[in-house]
Amino acid sequence: MEAGDPSLGLSTAAVVAVVCNVLVALLILVLFLILYKACKVPSSQERVPVLTPGTALEKNEQKYLLTT
Repeated sequence: MEAGDPSLGLSTAAVVAVVCNVLVALLILVLFLILYKACKVPSSQERVPVLTPGTALEKNEQKYLLTT
């Protein structure tokens, strides 16, 4: 068994391909984890600001008040 014998195992190119595929798989898992955390629906509805038509209209009216 010589050191340069290709029948001993995986070639260098195959090992590099496996390592690259593992890295890509890890990056995809991290991406899905980030997407999951970013798209979670808030469990508490108290934190979500609610815009009522009256408050939006009042802000609009105050914005365009003309002064003399």
